[in-house]
Amino acid sequence: MKRVVVTGLGMINAVGNDKESSFKAICEGECGIDIITLFDPENYSVKIAGEVKNFDPETVMSPKEVKKADRFIHLGLKAAQEAMADANFSQEIDMDRFGISAGSGIGGLPSIEKNSIIIETKGPRRISPFFIPGALVNMLGGFVSIEHGTKGPNLSSVTACAAGTHAISEAVKTIMCGGADKMLVVSAECAVTGAGVGGFAAMKALSTRNEEPKKASRPFDANRDGFVMGEGAAALILEVYEDAIARGAKIYGEIIGFGESGDASHITTPSLDGPARAMKAAYAMAGKPKLDYVNAHGTSTPINDKNETEAVKELLGGKENCPPMSSIKGQIGHCLGAAGGIEAVVCLMAMRDGIIPPTINHETPDQDCDLDIVPNKARRAELNTVMSNSFGFGGTNGVLIFRKI
Repeated sequence: MKRVVVTGLGMINAVGNDKESSFKAICEGECGIDIITLFDPENYSVKIAGEVKNFDPETVMSPKEVKKADRFIHLGLKAAQEAMADANFSQEIDMDRFGISAGSGIGGLPSIEKNSIIIETKGPRRISPFFIPGALVNMLGGFVSIEHGTKGPNLSSVTACAAGTHAISEAVKTIMCGGADKMLVVSAECAVTGAGVGGFAAMKALSTRNEEPKKASRPFDANRDGFVMGEGAAALILEVYEDAIARGAKIYGEIIGFGESGDASHITTPSLDGPARAMKAAYAMAGKPKLDYVNAHGTSTPINDKNETEAVKELLGGKENCPPMSSIKGQIGHCLGAAGGIEAVVCLMAMRDGIIPPTINHETPDQDCDLDIVPNKARRAELNTVMSNSFGFGGTNGVLIFRKI
């Protein structure tokens, strides 16, 4: 099998509109969660989210093209542009061997909501002709492919909160099996809409700490009461190791393991067994290395954080064998289908800079979440091998392991 490395990164989320400012803010424990501005939340039980701020879609698309695509595509294009520039392809590329792997949990929910209202209030003849092509999940990859001229495989993963991670593992498989030499992985989500927030709130999945937005998302804390919606995007350039070396590329890390599993249990309540099996598969594929850090799915929900803690201990044979683990969702919220991509970028930058991002808002320890979760302040550490977890509704799980080169 071919070795696969990461040579370009891009990221946008609630604390920054590029990878460097985002990563710096995450490590400094800044929180981008606040009162929702993308719609009027007055009549909603949940009024907070981690919104991307000061982003103008006309910086990534012409004004004429902006209306043809949903906000999640705008955000994805921004991250993809940054990753492509970061990869610095100065030589001619065989674009027939350059593919796309995209991921989103929901896709164009704002467009779906808007056009559903139009149907009810103005009739079907007033539906935008750009509604369907602007809302489909796979159009994220479509728009990115058109912009950058990639003609290799164009794949999409729609696996809830594991979509960003699965998009990466699908790209790795494609390269390992010889289907492409390079893959641009992009994951994006913008579900901060009335339907999105209202729907998750109806499930009792969201935190209702509207009076304290900055403290609402508190992974592994004993007083956690649900996740906070976030939005954002991430992009990674993956390529064959030998090709990256030959062109003198900057290498952030190698993907040495991935694992996937299904809970076959409950449509929304996560199990312990499913995530544990995904971790074990990734860990075995990677050769059971010493892990220096685990980037947790860490949603700030009572069951997920408890189960994830137990699954990591099961993987490594007890608490005493577990490395530091943290969740960045306190800073940016839960970006659903983009979460795994954003967290992969954070893992690679953490290895680059030798720093573990903190789990903020950790005020009251939980005896069921008893690992070293790097509370409140970042920690300097030599990171050579890191693991990133993502688990989604429907019992779909994805795990990645990266190694520094």
